[in-house]
Amino acid sequence: MESNFSKEDVSDGKMYALLAYLSIFCIVPLILKKNNPFVLGHGRQGLVLFTAEAAALVISIVFPWAFRPLLFVLFAFSFWGMVTAIRGQAVELPFIARIAEKITI
Repeated sequence: MESNFSKEDVSDGKMYALLAYLSIFCIVPLILKKNNPFVLGHGRQGLVLFTAEAAALVISIVFPWAFRPLLFVLFAFSFWGMVTAIRGQAVELPFIARIAEKITI
């Protein structure tokens, strides 16, 4: 995710970028602010995190010992993303950013 955004994009999109990391609400910024590159970068990562969290939650029902630690890591990534969104910064979350870059909206 690029890190040189205009001040208008950042100030206009901070709350939407934060919303991108809150579970199913990651869809809202992708729909409402798809022309804001700051929000779009965070929104893509939020979508990847939500998908991974949902999959890990379903699989952890069958194999709780194997996937619950993964859920903790994914929730920690979400928190990290929220903090950087509030600060008006871009972050490339490990593993998540590579997948998110391939999403076209």
